[in-house]
Amino acid sequence: MLTAFARAFKTPDLRKKLLFTLGIIVIYRIGTHIPIPGVDYRNVQTCLDQASANQGLFGLVNMFSGGALLQITIFALGIMPYITASIILQLLTVVIPRLEALKKEGQAGTAKITQYTRYLTVALAVLQGTGLVATARSGALFSGCTVSGQIVPDQSIFVTITMVITMTAGTAVVMWLGELITDRGIGNGMSILMFISIAATFPAALWAIKQQGSLADGWIEFGTVILVGLFMVGLVVFVEQAQRRIPVQYAKRMIGRRSYGGTSTYIPLKVNQAGVIPVIFASSLLYIPALIAQFSSGTSGWKTWIEAHLVKGDHPYYIAAYFLLIVFFAFFYVAITFNPEEVADNMKKYGGFIPGIRAGRPTAEYLSYVLNRITWPGSLYLGLIALVPTMALAGFGANQNFPFGGTSILIIVGVGLETVKQIESQLQQRNYEGFLR
Repeated sequence: MLTAFARAFKTPDLRKKLLFTLGIIVIYRIGTHIPIPGVDYRNVQTCLDQASANQGLFGLVNMFSGGALLQITIFALGIMPYITASIILQLLTVVIPRLEALKKEGQAGTAKITQYTRYLTVALAVLQGTGLVATARSGALFSGCTVSGQIVPDQSIFVTITMVITMTAGTAVVMWLGELITDRGIGNGMSILMFISIAATFPAALWAIKQQGSLADGWIEFGTVILVGLFMVGLVVFVEQAQRRIPVQYAKRMIGRRSYGGTSTYIPLKVNQAGVIPVIFASSLLYIPALIAQFSSGTSGWKTWIEAHLVKGDHPYYIAAYFLLIVFFAFFYVAITFNPEEVADNMKKYGGFIPGIRAGRPTAEYLSYVLNRITWPGSLYLGLIALVPTMALAGFGANQNFPFGGTSILIIVGVGLETVKQIESQLQQRNYEGFLR
């Protein structure tokens, strides 16, 4: 990997793309530290110091924004509205025939779906920005902070609208920066910004574990976390690269005097076909009961039960619900994104077949059978990786935003592998050495 980056810096056009990407990253990180108008920055820092050990319900979103959410900056919402909009459009593509037709139109249809994603991102940014401002005004953003009610001193309508517009504009700028990296940088812009946001929280989280440790002034806990993190990275790389290759043979066809086909290829089915989406879905769904309980008044029985069983990450009910939701969403997401019937029809149309399997419906049934078999270990792997923060919470007394948690490791390793592959492919296009060196 380091060799690929070194060779990329020696290539003039790739060096410009890398430097341009680094410049966009610097601008993005600067924006995550600029507070929005109407917020008392000193009171926010005071509440952050008091709530550093427990970021509560907003820990996941704060991680995706690189710590900007709880600081209430112009990039407080980060890339999360775009991620949510992309997932919603991807799910709606299966349900709405118009979107499915656009997806099949190629580049023009993809550009139209991207435009719809931008509009939905802005709408979600307005909705999430309004919710964040209302939470900050009520003092619920930092529960237990002595000055949580003084974060927004002026609670007039004009100041509130200004805050929401500023955060919405910040989300639009983040989306534009990501597209700039995709067009003029090394590519995969949105994922790189997500990678930077998560990686930016690692040093502070690791140092907090060292300060909270008691063995050898915290260095034993610090070293153990580093070793666990390295083991998890190796495990995630191994599973993310694992795939089941289904061989496909294309029949030879004679058109005029030329023969076409007769080639062999394969269909790669990844063990973790769903990626990190099931973990995000499960985390978001488990936040809903706790969020309802936080904003409800009184001491009813259901609120007490939720606060006792579904808020703390180390409770057996929370662990079981989290694991089962991840497994369910893994199967659900694979079912809506991979259509065995469509793949079988395309293979039959172009004269392809799986050796030993008849074309048409038997091929679709075989693909569905193989996909279900490999989704089981993939979903169990996702559930176990996501439960590492819970085990760290019980073993080291760490917070729920454990630096080598499942979501962060999956995203960082996935984006890192994809970025290295893109750089290597661009290097091969510019410096192809051939078979004879």
